[in-house]
Amino acid sequence: MRKNVIAGNWKMNKLLGEAVQFVEDTKDKVASKEQVESVVCAPFPFLPSLVEKAKGTDLEVAAQNMHFEDKGAFTGEVSPAMLADIGVTYVVLGHSERREMFAETDETVNKKAHAAFQHNLTPIVCVGETLEQRESHQTMNIVENQVNAALEGLTEEQVKQTIIAYEPIWAIGTGKTATSEEANEVCTHIRNVVSNSVSQAAGEALRIQYGGSVKPTNVDELLAQSDIDGALVGGASLEADSFLQLVEAGKK
Repeated sequence: MRKNVIAGNWKMNKLLGEAVQFVEDTKDKVASKEQVESVVCAPFPFLPSLVEKAKGTDLEVAAQNMHFEDKGAFTGEVSPAMLADIGVTYVVLGHSERREMFAETDETVNKKAHAAFQHNLTPIVCVGETLEQRESHQTMNIVENQVNAALEGLTEEQVKQTIIAYEPIWAIGTGKTATSEEANEVCTHIRNVVSNSVSQAAGEALRIQYGGSVKPTNVDELLAQSDIDGALVGGASLEADSFLQLVEAGKK
């Protein structure tokens, strides 16, 4: 049985004191890692403090992005080696906001996925379509191309450890959400794509999150679907109580 992953993506929110307080309020209340993986994806300046604060608990800390090189003349960037060195365990790659605003491409996402595994970081790879693409019936092709590009060259075992987050761009921060059936249809397609391009075993092992206006009021319905294995959550993950409700819903 695939274990659910509930990841809160804070984006560019909170100050350090607020971030530390959030971890203080949640670290001893999240469910066991045996039941669900609980992750907070925090801004870079907070990561060392949050890793230290969460040490020895069932709460994991993720970065929201990284470069694919270990070091070099890349002003303003953070390397996978740096993240691993401070104890970060997950990293979000290819979020639609990174693709749209910061020129992230399928190629750079793939390079970052390879780099993540070189440093024992679990990648959460985001894929998803725009409203225009959905309305023109391109969703499945867009998502399939993004998934195949992101996973290219990874070993079967690495693919099994990857987390794919399906986030329809039109549902991020808009209050809109795909119906649970619509979300599951795309997640099932992603699983079939991986089963066909990598292996049946990899497709069955792959965890696929849904993201896009997930909140405590709709998370149960989403997680009840056959191919949704957790959620990548934005706004509803900023408050400790709301995040804990989401984690509770993810228990298996």
